[in-house]
Amino acid sequence: MARNDDDKVPSSEEPKDPKTSEYPEITGPEIGDTLDPRPNPEPVVVPVKQGGGAMRGLFWLVATIGLVVALVLGAKTIGLFPDLKNPFAEEQTDRSGPALLKSVQDLSQFVAAEGNFEVIVDVQKDRKYIPDFLLNERILFVAAGSVEVYVDFASIGQGSVKESEDRRSAEITLPAPQLRPVRINNERSYVYSEERGVFNRIGDVFSSDPNRLQEVYRLAETKIGDAAKEADLGKRAEENTRKMLQQFLAALGYTSVTVNFQAS
Repeated sequence: MARNDDDKVPSSEEPKDPKTSEYPEITGPEIGDTLDPRPNPEPVVVPVKQGGGAMRGLFWLVATIGLVVALVLGAKTIGLFPDLKNPFAEEQTDRSGPALLKSVQDLSQFVAAEGNFEVIVDVQKDRKYIPDFLLNERILFVAAGSVEVYVDFASIGQGSVKESEDRRSAEITLPAPQLRPVRINNERSYVYSEERGVFNRIGDVFSSDPNRLQEVYRLAETKIGDAAKEADLGKRAEENTRKMLQQFLAALGYTSVTVNFQAS
């Protein structure tokens, strides 16, 4: 039987089929190759920036302190700790020295009347042709003060007191009532408002005048003193002094007491 040339007998020397690209050949180390003792390659060190740690720590510290303070003050407010003192309470320290006695004066004056006054002092200092917001000083001061009216018994001279023979009547001549200096009541006096220009405020930074209000006080004393004179407190003082002497001498047995005042 004839043999077809196409029919070939497979031979052991015939080359094997090449590996396909779909499953590539994986080759490993051969026997006798030197192996790398390191199982993994060296790790890559990536620098990491550390920032904001100090600020975060400071934030949490402040937040913790604020929370503690709020809890303490809240507990104090609701009376949870009534004996707990406020650690942030205002303290006032008085380092003033003791008062020194300078002199002693004997008085023989009878305060017969007193007038209480209140005045608003409005003082302004500015410059012509300069706007007030640049250079200006204006103050509104509410001043409360009092004025006493007294009769000086020490100035009664000889012959000022006349007495009847039966000692039942007396005639007394006294000096005219006088006004004492004005006394400003600091507890009732206060600065209502104050306006100062830009240059005035800048000047206060470099130099301050502790006696700046003295002029305002002097003006208040002058105005209150003038008001006391116009209030005719002298007449009220004469009436009160006359009543006092008549009641006093009546207790001693005098039935008629006449009190006269010298012209002021």
